[in-house]
Amino acid sequence: MPDFAHETLHHPGLVAGVDEAGRGPLAGPVVAAAVILRADDFPDGLDDSKKLTAARRAALEPQIKARAVCWGIGIASVAEIDSLNILWATMLAMTRAVESLSADCAHVLVDGNRCPQWRWASTAIVEGDAKCLSIAAASILAKEARDRLMVEAAAAHPHYGWDSNKGYGSKHHLAALRMHGPTPLHRRSFAPVAQMLLL
Repeated sequence: MPDFAHETLHHPGLVAGVDEAGRGPLAGPVVAAAVILRADDFPDGLDDSKKLTAARRAALEPQIKARAVCWGIGIASVAEIDSLNILWATMLAMTRAVESLSADCAHVLVDGNRCPQWRWASTAIVEGDAKCLSIAAASILAKEARDRLMVEAAAAHPHYGWDSNKGYGSKHHLAALRMHGPTPLHRRSFAPVAQMLLL
């Protein structure tokens, strides 16, 4: 289970955790969240969002927002993903998330093996969402925010099943892509979509 050890290493000063959702899907933006937690006041049960049920994530999201020092969301669009590539678009979304925090942080803990090129001191933590409470909280906010965007997008593009697959390349999604072709929300730089454009 994640703990507060990594945040404690970087005191004094506020420490933010950052994570993203949506690097792998064929459609939709990549969304990042940044969270600064209080050492003595955070929800029970924080963990890597992938290990939590949808109901548990939905229950934790408002608790995180209410009890955190502050939190922020950053989004990189499909156009930015296609022009920059998914790695750099993810870094952009993370930067926007930290920039949106209402309090400045002294250090940023980033899920993964590299940090964006930004003005904050930062540490990359592989599998940080399973080790670090702030990153776990960020993973939940990013996942919930992106899922909502994809459910909204599904209403405008009902063939692709985004309300359930959230833009990932499920059998249903790939079959709909073959039948109906890509939408403006599809990532044309991703191979399955690019192949449909060649047909």
